[in-house]
Amino acid sequence: MISLRNVEKYFSQGMSKNYVLRRIDLDIKPGEFVSIMGPSGAGKSTLLHIIGMHDHSWHGEYLFDDVAVHSMKPKQRGELRNRNIGFVFQSYHLLDDQTVFENLELPLSYRDVGRKDRQSIVCDTLDRFQIVGKKDLYPPQLSGGQQQLVGIARAVVANPRLILADEPTGNLHSAQGKEIMEMFKRLNDEGTTIIQVTHSEVNAAYGNRIVRLEDGWIAGN
Repeated sequence: MISLRNVEKYFSQGMSKNYVLRRIDLDIKPGEFVSIMGPSGAGKSTLLHIIGMHDHSWHGEYLFDDVAVHSMKPKQRGELRNRNIGFVFQSYHLLDDQTVFENLELPLSYRDVGRKDRQSIVCDTLDRFQIVGKKDLYPPQLSGGQQQLVGIARAVVANPRLILADEPTGNLHSAQGKEIMEMFKRLNDEGTTIIQVTHSEVNAAYGNRIVRLEDGWIAGN
């Protein structure tokens, strides 16, 4: 599904280069549940954003379903991303001027789902996450944990083939966190490929493989 070859990211400082990622070779098969671990500053979130086609300033080769992402224009990458990938961000990235319902509806609009079907899918998702009572509220009216739940609901609402999660339970209490990880495990058992960045060995144990980063290099895979 995903193949990275010699992927690097750096910032130029005068005549020198400050590397964030170095010579990353990584393959992710369909249906895998991979955890990316490592100390702060190791490049974990950067790697996730490259895989998610949000970050365009990198070097190397990236194939997604044998499509050469590294050769695509940003608009083409965006279309490929919107069709296939759901995101759970550590800082939510919800739209503050849209209600919870509207935030959940947005990924479906990228996939040409009809309005009536969109509303039905969103209602089912609100029920699944037990946030029906929050549907008309705006993100600033929610607690951090509630915003995180909405962010996770938005990531899965369109049934993406790949979910990318950056510290998905970081703002949830332990019971909610366990519930979310159990849900990810069920989605993975149903065929969804999942890549998560986590500091938690407990969360990492839900996956079937751990990729460890240190100073921008893959230290274990």
